[in-house]
Amino acid sequence: MGGVNAERLAETSLYRPVKAFLEAQGFTVKGEICGCDLVAVRGDEPPLLVIAELKLSFSLELVLQAVDRLRAADSVYLAVLGSRRGRDQDRRAHRLCRLLGIGLLIVDPKLGSVALVAEPTPYRPRADLTRRKRLLKEHKARRGDPAVGGSTRQPIMTAYRQRALACAAALRDGPKRPRDLKPLADDAGAILLRNVYGWFERLDKGVYRLTAAGEAAVGSD
Repeated sequence: MGGVNAERLAETSLYRPVKAFLEAQGFTVKGEICGCDLVAVRGDEPPLLVIAELKLSFSLELVLQAVDRLRAADSVYLAVLGSRRGRDQDRRAHRLCRLLGIGLLIVDPKLGSVALVAEPTPYRPRADLTRRKRLLKEHKARRGDPAVGGSTRQPIMTAYRQRALACAAALRDGPKRPRDLKPLADDAGAILLRNVYGWFERLDKGVYRLTAAGEAAVGSD
C-alpha cells in the first residue's frame, strides 16, 4: 500500500471513535460532506451543526483549516492521533485552540477512546498580572531601545545589564562605593554585591573595583 493510502487509512481510523463521541451527545454523524471529514447535526429548528477534521498530527495547517470551518459551523473540533511528545501534548497548542474557540480531541483508535482537551467555545485566558507587571517594568526601565527584536546569539541588553554597565564604566576611573554610583543606578549596592556578570571585585568594606571581565565588557559595549 502506498504512503498516501496508508496515511488516509490512518485518518479514517479516527472516524469511528469521534463519531461515537458525538453520537453520545445526541448528534447524527456523517462523513465526508462538502470537503469536511465529519459533519454532525443535532436538532431541527435551528439545527446545531458541528464539523470535525481528522488528522494524524496537530499542525498550523490544521488550525487554519479549522478557522475556515468556523464560518459555516456552530462548533468545530480538531481530532488528532494521540502521541507521547507531539504537538497534541503541548499545552500551548491546547491554549491556542481555546483562544480560537476550537475543540481539540485526542484519539486512540486502538482503544476507541477520545479525550476532550479543549472545548469548542470562546475562551479568555486568566490574566497573568505578575507577568504583565514585569513586562511593563522592564519596558519602562530600559534606556532607549538597545536590543534588536529576534536576537538569539548575543546577551539581551536588559535594563539591569544597562545599569550594571553604567556602574562598570564609572569604576574604570578607580574603586568606588555604592553611594558614588547611586546617580547611575538606584540599586548600585545590590548590583555590586550580587556581581551577576563577574565584573566587580570587593576591595574593602563597601569599596569595589572593576575586574578584567568588567574591563572587557565596558570596552566591547
